[in-house]
Amino acid sequence: MDFLRTDDSCFTNLPDYHFNANYLTVDDAEGGQLRVHYVDEGPKEAAPILLLHGEPTWSFLYRKMIPILVQAGHRVIVPDLIGFGRSDKPTKRSDYTYQRHVDWITSLMLQLNLSDMTLVCQDWGGLIGLRLAAEHSERFARIVAANTMLPTGDHQPGEAFLKWRQYSQDVDIFPTGSLIDRACVSTLTDEIIAAYDAPFPDERYKEGARQFPLLVPITPDDPAADKNRAAWKVLSQWQKPFLTAFSDSDPITKGGDALMQKLIPGTQGQKHTTIVSGGHFLQEDKGEVLAEVVVQFIADNQ
Repeated sequence: MDFLRTDDSCFTNLPDYHFNANYLTVDDAEGGQLRVHYVDEGPKEAAPILLLHGEPTWSFLYRKMIPILVQAGHRVIVPDLIGFGRSDKPTKRSDYTYQRHVDWITSLMLQLNLSDMTLVCQDWGGLIGLRLAAEHSERFARIVAANTMLPTGDHQPGEAFLKWRQYSQDVDIFPTGSLIDRACVSTLTDEIIAAYDAPFPDERYKEGARQFPLLVPITPDDPAADKNRAAWKVLSQWQKPFLTAFSDSDPITKGGDALMQKLIPGTQGQKHTTIVSGGHFLQEDKGEVLAEVVVQFIADNQ
């Protein structure tokens, strides 16, 4: 598998992102290895919080939340998905599959021997993380779902997603930072937009970002549909604490929180919240608020 590795010089002097870089290697499907970057902050003996980002962001998205979670006494682990951030970026679109992304994060989880985890997932972080939790439920203690979903292709994905999917394939230059800016309620500074662009020095580095929208199951016969249905069978019996913390201004995932509250038993009795003035990337708009929600949720469900 051919891949690119963004030079470390691209990640210097990023605003409010001063975390140590950690790396491990995961196997690819052809016997090679790829390097995964992850943030690992807080006491190593503490139960971990696993923060999973989505498309087309990276661990920079969680920079406002990490210090708050660490100050509350938690270990915080934030991987960059393969194809994003400081992780390696395969150069062929066909090298990116839903199953491989699940496998790569599973490998990270097993290599770090993570257990008693609280999962916090948004966007593709949920498509991967909810699968991970369903398939390794013994390692997870709680889940916070924020602006995410676990589609099986059995229902229409919605016009907003279909428009985004088409745009992602048609646009000549994939405008990572400005896309994130447009999906936020707040207006991002040029410095922050540049930080979201930092992992992608040119278009060759963006094959994962372009491929992700095509990997979302939108038909019942999608390659990932059966395993996502299997995950829903587990989630439909999930008794562990499960919190929804969606924002009020995200047309892509709107209504997903109500669906999860209806279908997942662990949501019952929890203090579900709608975060006001948050767009799709609510960690960027209201990261401090979401972090405090996570801290309180864990405290309430020890």
